[in-house]
Amino acid sequence: MRVFLDFEASSLGKHSFPVEVAWVFEDGRSRSFLIRPLPEWSDWSDEAERLHGISKAKLDRDGMPPETVAQQMISELSGHALFASAPSWDGKWMSTLLRGGGFPRHALRLAKSDEAFFQVAREVLSAAVPDDTIVALVEDVIRKTVPDLAVHRALADAGLELERLKRVVQAAQAQVQAK
Repeated sequence: MRVFLDFEASSLGKHSFPVEVAWVFEDGRSRSFLIRPLPEWSDWSDEAERLHGISKAKLDRDGMPPETVAQQMISELSGHALFASAPSWDGKWMSTLLRGGGFPRHALRLAKSDEAFFQVAREVLSAAVPDDTIVALVEDVIRKTVPDLAVHRALADAGLELERLKRVVQAAQAQVQAK
């Protein structure tokens, strides 16, 4: 099953770490965790905190240990197709979390959400539809679903990717019906 993930992080720096992770399955099931930083995770940006609204104090108070979150990820997400809107960043933070939780950094792998959108459009449309038509359909859905105000919370952002998947299906079905 397809699953969309998103992370919020301490900064965009080289030594940044995940502060929140959420995932949404294609069937709508979801999970979200605040992550308590390990002592060696110290790179913090006040600007990042302003964006996501998650303070160090909140993480210390409400965050789950990285081992717990990583174990939940491995348990629930292994064997599923994982996607993120920014897999290079989200993959970096996922690797940091997995390593912090005692797992190999590549125990889970992310692909770009656009790949899931392309796959589902291809599933709906016939094989005769050219790739550039499918790419245009996906790009149109993404363009039409850019939020007015970015929320910068992991569950909302992962949910947006699922909403885009559903809209790609609808747009592809509309093309089939128009023929």
